[in-house]
Amino acid sequence: MEKVIVYGAALVSAFLFTLVLTPLVRALNRALGMVDRPDPRRINKIPIPRGGGIALFLGVQFSVLFMWLLYGKELALFANPYFRKMAVLAAAMCIIGLADDKFSLPPKVKLLGQILVAVLAWAWGGVGFRSSFPSLPAWLDAFFTVFWIVGAVNAFNLIDGLDGLASGLALIATIGMGGSLFFLGIPDSAIFYFIFAGGLLGFLRYNYNPASIFLGDSGSMYIGFVIAVLPLCTHQAGDSFLVSVGVPLLAMGVPIFDTSLAIVRRSIRRLILRNSADGAGRVMTADSDHLHHRILRTMGLNQKKTAWTLYAFAAFLVGVGLLGMILKSRAGGLWLLAITIATIIIFKDIYRVELFDAGRLLNSVARDHTVKTRRKVAMLAVPIYIACDVIALSLISLVMCWMWARDIDVRVLRTLVPIRVFSVFACLAFFKTYRTIWSRAMLSNYLRLFVACFIGSMIGGVIIYYISPMAIRDWMSFNCGYALASVLALSSIRMVRIVLRDLLYAIDSARLVGRKDVSRILVYGSGLRYRSFRRELVRTATANSRIIVGILDDDLVLKGKYIGGIQIKGTLLEAPEIINSLNVDSVVIACEIDGRWMKVVKDTLGPTGVKVSYFNLAETEIM
Repeated sequence: MEKVIVYGAALVSAFLFTLVLTPLVRALNRALGMVDRPDPRRINKIPIPRGGGIALFLGVQFSVLFMWLLYGKELALFANPYFRKMAVLAAAMCIIGLADDKFSLPPKVKLLGQILVAVLAWAWGGVGFRSSFPSLPAWLDAFFTVFWIVGAVNAFNLIDGLDGLASGLALIATIGMGGSLFFLGIPDSAIFYFIFAGGLLGFLRYNYNPASIFLGDSGSMYIGFVIAVLPLCTHQAGDSFLVSVGVPLLAMGVPIFDTSLAIVRRSIRRLILRNSADGAGRVMTADSDHLHHRILRTMGLNQKKTAWTLYAFAAFLVGVGLLGMILKSRAGGLWLLAITIATIIIFKDIYRVELFDAGRLLNSVARDHTVKTRRKVAMLAVPIYIACDVIALSLISLVMCWMWARDIDVRVLRTLVPIRVFSVFACLAFFKTYRTIWSRAMLSNYLRLFVACFIGSMIGGVIIYYISPMAIRDWMSFNCGYALASVLALSSIRMVRIVLRDLLYAIDSARLVGRKDVSRILVYGSGLRYRSFRRELVRTATANSRIIVGILDDDLVLKGKYIGGIQIKGTLLEAPEIINSLNVDSVVIACEIDGRWMKVVKDTLGPTGVKVSYFNLAETEIM
């Protein structure tokens, strides 16, 4: 009961101090001009004071002082050797953020300050991962500690773009990490978690939508620093990875994921726009593609519902970590389920932005027809194919040995695998497969690849048979299996470009489908001309403003079937109803029709008022 009173006093005192201090800081910051004014990237519609992190910091520190006056050194908090130093460094981080709130520091200066504080936390403060991993070299421990702290600081800094989002996620993370100490059997070390949670609750009263004050960099950087160093200060030597790193990592899952995406997204855009005169595309340039921006756009939720959506996901991750601590060795299935769910959510989130931007980058490189670029591509194409082929053939050899229950010893690695790989590779070179432009390959080219793999496999098999005799049945089945696997693997390598092109078109279509400024096309014809027309759209996917929403074909047997993911909706006579139901903007005729049938097409489509064009592939004599 006494401990409950202590925890309650810690939580309530921090809550009350922050609750009282926040309006005072809000008025002061407004007077100092520290205000977030509306702009295209920001969500707030009216000027709102920032820099509220000072109120959170002071509320927490006053609560700590209050607890010291009440209980003195009886609390484990004040016996912790790290605590005072971390309090000083947290104040330094908060001051750096406050300077940015007031003077808008250059990003590199702010980052340098964060790194300096993180280095001091390791060198002077003594925190790090070495207490949990004693064998970790000092330089590696320093790198991981600085990376961990700076990463957490910037994760909360970047996620702070919605009313109450960063402070709410921090509250969930604090509860999760404090709860892990109870499961670990050291609840006395959780006292600061109660203080910090109380401060966050007090600040949320004013920061929750509609917010009257923002955390600012002073608050988000302070929160990130505290949440990063708390598990390093409170865990003990011998703690499991899940307690010292796993639960904190899951607790910060949403901010870390958002930050990782931001780095990838901005790096790709920097490469795309590297020649931009206005400096667009820099990694540190803010954008409006964070998680909360996407949820607001795609799901049509308001700020409160968007924040609660991310709260729920963060709580799920924390729950997985805590449940994993309870289940211990039986947690494998739980982690597998969590990883599966997270993978689905991640892919749904990134495929319209990061994957699309990656496609834009690949497309810009592929379509750069300057002599310098083409020369580089020509020089790299064959070595890349050779390297991929050698790796694939080597892996196939090892897998085949495992499937045939043969021991993979030094002799296999030094003799049998190289012989098979070299035999097939020699035949690939002899049949001139490396002179083929595989992006324009035909069936004959793949037949040549098959013959090369088959003959190479048999030659390698004969050589190995006389070096290491096997039963004839095993010899034949092994070599036939190796030849077939080689053909499939090498063909797959050569079809990667085609698959990537179609994947980029599918991503582009998914991105465009919900936009109102996109032209929706209905194609008449599903034969070779349709495929040629679709290929043209695929080739220009990343610069496209048109999307195929359906196909018309007069073959009744094809109705309802799919070609390349696009459904055949019906015949020409059904076009008016289909155009109306699919909100079609234009019809493209992609089949050969004579003058009589063209008149039927015009009579049928004319009343609909949509634009009609004819995609024609024809030989025209010019001399």
